[in-house]
Amino acid sequence: MNPEIALRIALPIGTTLDRFIQQKQEQFPFATGELSQLLRDIALASKIVNREINRAGLLDIVGSFGTQNVQGEEQKKLDVIANVRFIRALKNGREACGIISEEEEDLIDTGNYNGKYVIAIDPLDGSSNIDVNVSVGTIFSIYRRRSPIGTEVQAEDLLQRGVDQVAAGYIIYGSSTMLVYTTGYGVNGFTYEPSLGEYILSHTNIQMPEEGTIYSCNEGQYHEYFAADRAYIDYCREQKYKTRYIGSMVADFHRNLLKGGIFFYPATQSAKKGKLRLMHECNAMAFIAEQAGGKATDGKQRILEITPTHYHQRTPFYVGSKKMVEKVEQFIKQFAQE
Repeated sequence: MNPEIALRIALPIGTTLDRFIQQKQEQFPFATGELSQLLRDIALASKIVNREINRAGLLDIVGSFGTQNVQGEEQKKLDVIANVRFIRALKNGREACGIISEEEEDLIDTGNYNGKYVIAIDPLDGSSNIDVNVSVGTIFSIYRRRSPIGTEVQAEDLLQRGVDQVAAGYIIYGSSTMLVYTTGYGVNGFTYEPSLGEYILSHTNIQMPEEGTIYSCNEGQYHEYFAADRAYIDYCREQKYKTRYIGSMVADFHRNLLKGGIFFYPATQSAKKGKLRLMHECNAMAFIAEQAGGKATDGKQRILEITPTHYHQRTPFYVGSKKMVEKVEQFIKQFAQE
């Protein structure tokens, strides 16, 4: 056998997600494996969703489902499929007592009253891009329940600030599928190896560059934005920054996490409270960003310190490299004083 081929065969596969989770369990003295199992349940569901996405064009599961979600947005067929897959996996895993999904109006009581955790999830972020083969993702947040173990899940269990998250992450389904998560001890990324059916550790202790030259926003809404946001975009243009906007927040965030940059979806004249969901999207991304050395704000305060009042609460959102987020905050403060 060719020595080079023999060496490649003999190389270790790497650390799997399961093994990595087991190695890190000592970081949670209050847990006895439940959190680890939750992460495995999410990983399992993501593998199934990844399979469905990869064969979407062959199975007539692209396009509209013909209904709207609680946000009034048209649901795609894969939105519904992903929602069902993740909810089913989390219910069957029996570690989550409650779930809130972007696709569901109300809190989902799983019936697992001994479960210690609750989940907020966006099963398929950026699903409008499915039809044109653009990267999409899943976003999740995990919290410890507040109500007594053994009782029915309560609204107070989910309506927690982002600082109370015990874990958060996202899965990006693209040219490769990656699961990126944090438990408050740094950020690590795992790339899916479909031939093995395993997530393999590929990005250890991810650090977001403190500065960047990429800005990601919907410039088509420039005239809908308020003066501070328009001024910041003008500043980015003057600095000759690169504009990169995919339209799937997971994909835009993932690129900026690795390369440096800022993603923002500010308030607009027609959506003064912003568009993105605090519980399903922003808290998770803010937690990851901060753990990687970045920053996340609504323009006035830290995202993770916002107290939610309802499950589908929206917020303006600025997240990315620390110095870039601080710069946009300066513009917002300046225009607020004028």
